[in-house]
Amino acid sequence: MADRDRSYRFDQVVRGDRTNYQSGPSTAQVLTVLTLLPIGGTLLALAGLTLTGTVIGLCVATPLFVIFSPVLLPAAIAVFMAVAGFLSSGAFGLTGLSSLSYVFNRFRQATGT
Repeated sequence: MADRDRSYRFDQVVRGDRTNYQSGPSTAQVLTVLTLLPIGGTLLALAGLTLTGTVIGLCVATPLFVIFSPVLLPAAIAVFMAVAGFLSSGAFGLTGLSSLSYVFNRFRQATGT
C-alpha cells in the first residue's frame, strides 16, 4: 500500500519545487484556428479570383480600347481599373497569408515547438 499512496498523472512533469502540467491547445486557441483558417482561405480565394478577373478584363478591354477609341479617357479608365484590380488582389493575398501565418504561429505555440 505504500507504493499507492500518491497518484501521478502521466503528463505531469516535476521540475525542482514546482509541478508543470503539459496540455494541448486551449479552447481559445482551437477557436482561433477554426475561425481564421476559413477566413484566410476565403481571402486567398478572393485574391486569386480578383487577379484572374483583372487579367482577363485587361486582356479583353485593351485591344478594344486601342481599336475603337481615339480618345485617351477609356484607356485611362482601363489602366485605373487594372491598377485597382492588382492592388486589391495583392491586399487580399497579403491579408490571407498573414492570417494563415498567424494561425501557424499560434499552432506552433500550442504544441510547444
